[in-house]
Amino acid sequence: MTKLKLSFACWDYDRTRALADGSVRAEGIDLICLNLLVEETFFRMLRKREFDCAEMSLSSYVLSLQQKNPPFIAIPVFPSRFFRHSCIFVSAKSGITRPEQLARKRIGVPEYQMTAAVWIRGILADEFKVPPHSVQYLSGGLEETGREEKLKLELPAKFRVRPIGPQQTLARMLAEGEIDALHSARAPSTLHSQPKAVRRLFEDYVGVEREYFRRTRIFPIMHTVVIRRELYQQHPWIAGSLYKAFTAAQQKTYADLNETAALKAMLPWLVAHVDEVKREMGPDWWSYGLVPNRHVLETFLRYHREQGLSKRRLSPEDLFAPETVEAYRI
Repeated sequence: MTKLKLSFACWDYDRTRALADGSVRAEGIDLICLNLLVEETFFRMLRKREFDCAEMSLSSYVLSLQQKNPPFIAIPVFPSRFFRHSCIFVSAKSGITRPEQLARKRIGVPEYQMTAAVWIRGILADEFKVPPHSVQYLSGGLEETGREEKLKLELPAKFRVRPIGPQQTLARMLAEGEIDALHSARAPSTLHSQPKAVRRLFEDYVGVEREYFRRTRIFPIMHTVVIRRELYQQHPWIAGSLYKAFTAAQQKTYADLNETAALKAMLPWLVAHVDEVKREMGPDWWSYGLVPNRHVLETFLRYHREQGLSKRRLSPEDLFAPETVEAYRI
């Protein structure tokens, strides 16, 4: 039987590497893996649909579902998860020392709809009473000029979002005090080049994030995996096949992290760190699937709606191919 040849764009993660090197194969599929930066993958997939399947920003995917003919369908695989308290940066000139002070301030963001920013705004609203509409957002390139939203936004009027100037970058504006704070998945270069001008809002972000997880049991999901919908409609079996393969690759990574004979990552206390993560988050701390992630997904979808990005509040079941939501039992 001839295998279906599919292209897959994704960053080089340990949890997907077995798919790239061929040690894990998807049944019936010849997967051609392309190692690309996430920004490039998202841009090319959202603008031109260049790949058969790809890593995708969770927020961008949810936005795409509101189109008349949604171009993608996802499987409940999450190649990127990230606590985002560490990704709030403030200008020394702003005088901000507490999260509550972010209300009514000027905050930079590469794209209003980006998943990291959705999580940050939601957490600030839930935890620190900073309503998303109380802030003026300035969007644009972090280090390069000319960045635009990848998807057209139709926000309610109460949300104030405007682009920065054609020669401006958010990293430089933060250091110079032209914006008070920044929500960014990537740390601005000025955090290191101008440490007296730019700092993290939460200096002890690990402690803050650990306490947040203990209370909420939320490990934020950043990215999912999508398939071009017309391809899925022609071959619905590929959703289940890919889901099984991604899960097998993830299990291989768990085994690598549990190996004690020799360290497979360049972290000297890797064993102790893995043990600590298990104590805090359980043995399947990077879980795939809808059921173990329902609470996380419901929270994100609430934030997406509250921030004017979703026209209606979706449910987790609205996101994924039905073949990947239920599994057979013996």
